[in-house]
Amino acid sequence: MKFATIYLDQNKIEIDNSIFGKETIRLNGSVVSQKYSLLGTKHQFFILENEKKIKCQLNLGYGPNGVVIDLYKDNQPVIESYKGFNLLIVAGLFVVLCLSIILYFVL
Repeated sequence: MKFATIYLDQNKIEIDNSIFGKETIRLNGSVVSQKYSLLGTKHQFFILENEKKIKCQLNLGYGPNGVVIDLYKDNQPVIESYKGFNLLIVAGLFVVLCLSIILYFVL
């Protein structure tokens, strides 16, 4: 399922995410990174700009408003999402919820 499309200069970056946690990053239609993650991960790839290879990093994760995207080009931020909510809190709440459900069905 397509999550987002980012137009960066002359490049088109597409972000897909499956229900099974497979994240796919496409640059101008070609797959440049694929990883499995439930809580988000970092993708690194290169773009061509004026015949020069430029390093890009795309970080996917979760924040207080849902999925967050950070995009860096040559270590400079292009997109930075608000991350005021700690991921450890989300993970802790998830564990408590799972334990509550298990205890409910066991007892």
